Parts: sequence; C-alpha cells; structure tokens
Amino acid sequence: MEQPKTLNLENGEKLPSIFSSEEMQSRLSRLREQMEKEGIEGVLFTSFHNINYFDHFVYTAFGRNYGLAVTLKRICSITANIDGGQPWRRGVGDNLVYTDWKRDNFFVGVQELLQGSR
Repeated sequence: MEQPKTLNLENGEKLPSIFSSEEMQSRLSRLREQMEKEGIEGVLFTSFHNINYFDHFVYTAFGRNYGLAVTLKRICSITANIDGGQPWRRGVGDNLVYTDWKRDNFFVGVQELLQGSR
C-alpha cells in the first residue's frame, strides 16, 4: 500500500494574527513586487524568521524541514505532520503537510508548490 507523501490538514479555525491583515498583506505585496522586478515566479523560505515574518507561524523543527513557498498568487507553508493542523490555523496562507513515510517527502511538497517556477 502506497502511503501519501503530502496532505492537507485544515482542522480547526484560523486564529487571529498578532499583526493586522493589512500588515501581513503589505509584507507579501512588497515581496511580490520585488519578485516581479527580478522575474522570479516563486521563492522558498526555510528559516523560521522568514516563515514567521511572511506567514505568522513559528515552528520547532525537531530535526524536520520546514518551508514557506511564495508565488505571485499563493502563499503556502510546508510543514511536518507532527504539527497537525497548527501551521494552517496560525498561518495567514495555505498549508501543505508532508508525511514521514519517506525521507524526501519535504522536497516532494516543495516540487508540488513550486514546480515550473523561475
């Protein structure tokens, strides 16, 4: 039986952000303006500083990879299944969960979100 590599866990309700939605949208707008200037269609952030700044989610890695994929139209965190639905509840964007069934599933998630991006 093939186990899923990624999944969506949108359980619970979105939680209020410390920053206003206007502030969070301003941050993303400035990033996307720079991306357009540079001809960049998608970026991947992997530091908790940038993930927190753009998505309002702070993680504890426990040896697992975390990321935030930002395209000109979408923002989506890539998080380990151990966090359940918390990244989706805390974040301002979407969330893609990767499972631990195979070692490279984080990179499968990155490819799902950014494949074809420059």
